[in-house]
Amino acid sequence: MGRLIAAALRRTGQIAKGNVLETARLAGIQAAKQTPALIPLCHPVGLDVIELDARIVGDEVRIAARVTAEAKTGVEMEALTAVAVAALTVYDMCKSADKGIEIGPIRLIKKGGGKSGLWSRKQR
Repeated sequence: MGRLIAAALRRTGQIAKGNVLETARLAGIQAAKQTPALIPLCHPVGLDVIELDARIVGDEVRIAARVTAEAKTGVEMEALTAVAVAALTVYDMCKSADKGIEIGPIRLIKKGGGKSGLWSRKQR
């Protein structure tokens, strides 16, 4: 996002539509719960924990999600959906100030459980 929007969010956390980071956090949590309705063939899973952190770093909003469940399948789709919807919420709330906001990259950092077991992104 642009410097002006980032500065406004650092100062007050709000723009005309309200508190951007808290709204994005709530949207991400709701989205994680709705993943099977959004992604075809994604299994419904009872989620135990959904944590979403959105913070300003420089001129960016950094969003991270952590999702856990006691299930036979992993919950990486729920975590990725949470981040994507939180990012879209930030865009929606800030687009009146700057339509040039970019979203991405969205990527999995670490996963445990499910058929594939533990996986971690290698640092570059």
